[in-house]
Amino acid sequence: MISDPVETAARPVDGVVIGLFLGFQDAAPLVVFPGNAADHAIPARSLARLGPEDAGSEVALLFEDGRRDRPLIVGRVVEPVRAPDAARVVHDGECLRLTAQERIELRVGRASIILEKDGHITIRGTYLVSHASASNRIRGGSINLN
Repeated sequence: MISDPVETAARPVDGVVIGLFLGFQDAAPLVVFPGNAADHAIPARSLARLGPEDAGSEVALLFEDGRRDRPLIVGRVVEPVRAPDAARVVHDGECLRLTAQERIELRVGRASIILEKDGHITIRGTYLVSHASASNRIRGGSINLN
């Protein structure tokens, strides 16, 4: 069922609507949004600092007194930014990659594998078992046994 545009425009808006910030006209930000009764961008008030470089950005809109002709920009919609030092997990179904800046630790009970930024790898456990169906190589600048 298609709703009547006049009826839609008369109903108060409840909640956040995602619209588009198009630029400025007479220092007022211009927005378009679903359910806009006008066939053009309308001026809005803003709680967020916007500049010309933000034109084309999605914005979150509330409406003063629920009126569609009184949009209020409460913020720009942005992609979340991961902290650069946070661990990253990439899984594509065939490979699981963990990436960290300083150190990765895998621990279960009394067993652990620790990988450090400087290249040190420590494997600890009560019993360590190494099985190979082909050759089992141990290589290094020097090898210390016991």
